[in-house]
Formats: sequence, structure tokens, C-alpha cells
Amino acid sequence: MKGQEGWRWGLLVALLLAGCATSEHRPLPTAQGEASWQLVNKPGMVRYPLALGQIASGAEPFHRVAPLYPPSQLAGCPAPVEVQALLIVDARGHVSAVRVADAATADAARRAFIAAVRIAARQWQFTPLHIDQWAADAAGNSHLVDRETRPFSLSYRFRFACQAGHATVSTRDAKGDQ
Repeated sequence: MKGQEGWRWGLLVALLLAGCATSEHRPLPTAQGEASWQLVNKPGMVRYPLALGQIASGAEPFHRVAPLYPPSQLAGCPAPVEVQALLIVDARGHVSAVRVADAATADAARRAFIAAVRIAARQWQFTPLHIDQWAADAAGNSHLVDRETRPFSLSYRFRFACQAGHATVSTRDAKGDQ
């Protein structure tokens, strides 16, 4: 009798637990990011001076990685956060450093966004910046005399936004181009 009673209690518990389970289980939304980017042209930005006959080319991004919205900040869904970063690009077109002006004084939440920008931007790749020197011969025909590859820097504004648990990340400047 006791064996049957234990079996019945086990069946009852199993049925009760089965009743708690539902087929309506939905996973929590995951952070979803999308990115677009554009250069921020600041007044007074220093550029390489070009001499007569010099032409600059390159310095264009060809591989960009979107920053990931910091998971630690997603649950709180804070107001949009912007991080302006200066990307230092070496002569080969690789990002060698990412500088953020207020990084040293940023609070923990902002540091999470700055870290996301640094991780993504360090993966960006650019065509090298070439400075070509052209000259004309006695017949007036132009020809390339010298080509120099130089490092450069560009400033980008990254924007992180969150709505209803979904994150968006963009890097647009005032012109809105991508």
C-alpha cells in the first residue's frame, strides 16, 4: 500500500509541475545593434598641407565593425549616449589608437560605452593615405614622381540608444550620411 501511495504522490507532483509549464515561454529579447557612421568634421581640424603638384588619396574606411551595446547597460535602458572618438590610423590603414577626450573622468556606465567604441573601432580598416607628387615634363605630360604613405586621424561620433530592451548603435555626424 505504501508503495502505491508513494507512486501516486509522485504522479501528482509530476502533474502539478507539468501544469506550471506553458508552451508560451518566450526568451528575453537580446540586444540588437545596427550601425551607420560618418566622419565628424571639426572646425580647425589640422590636415596635411599639400604642395603644388601633390594629390592626396585613400584614407577611406573599407572594413567597419559596429560597436556592441554594453549588455550591463541594456537592462536599465538609459537615455541615448554619444561618444566622440578620434581614430588614429597608421600608414598601413590600421587603427592604432582610439582617443576619447573625457575617458579619464567618465563614470562606470560611460566607460562601458567608451570600451565598446574602442573594441569596435580598433577593428576598422582604412585604405592607406597616399600623397602623390606629380610633375610635368617638357612636353607638358604629367607623370608620378613620388608616392608617400602617411598616418592620419579621423573623428567619429558614436550614438547608443535603447528602446524597449532593444539597442541601436550609430555613428552619424551632423550631415547624416553613412
